[in-house]
Amino acid sequence: MANLDLNNMEGIYYDVLREIGNIGAGNAATSLAQMLQTKVDISVPKIELLDFSEVGEAMGGEEKIMAGIYLGIEGDISGSIMFLLEEKAAHVLVAKLMGMTDVVDSHEFSEIEVSALGEIGNIMTGAYLNSLSTLTNMKIIPTVPDLCIDMAGALLSVPAIEFGTMGDKMLMIETSFTDEQTINGYFVLVPDLPSYEKLLSSLGL
Repeated sequence: MANLDLNNMEGIYYDVLREIGNIGAGNAATSLAQMLQTKVDISVPKIELLDFSEVGEAMGGEEKIMAGIYLGIEGDISGSIMFLLEEKAAHVLVAKLMGMTDVVDSHEFSEIEVSALGEIGNIMTGAYLNSLSTLTNMKIIPTVPDLCIDMAGALLSVPAIEFGTMGDKMLMIETSFTDEQTINGYFVLVPDLPSYEKLLSSLGL
């Protein structure tokens, strides 16, 4: 394929990235439903290819406190993936997983809650990467996940610093998961530039 220009990503290339986002988010929703042992509906994901500087604002502002699970990606492609939740949504999910009926969304996470939240993020990003691997027939290996609770801008600075020298675009997949309550989650996929080309080439483009 011709050299890929992320600044002019349109037409069939963008459609394929959107489909990757749809399938990955759907697989993650299935894993979330199994984890919570309840039915989870998913909205049609909103897929955007954004500059690093635009992602925080797209999530509601760089100063918004969020929980972020970060994993590196190795194997046939390289880069990183993050799953981010607003702090309140993170408290709701942890409470559901732990069988708690009263949700207090303003306290600091306890050690056991941090562990539960890390497991949620690990399973959902793993589900996303599994679907990506199946779709592209590529070997995709996640590194050990790292959980952090901070402002969105600070969380997003990690992949921006690590991969900003390779490309300056993040693929953001915004999805709403609903059982009794609606929770907005964000997957941020940052393959390096050669990996974008490998992903699209593996799908026949």
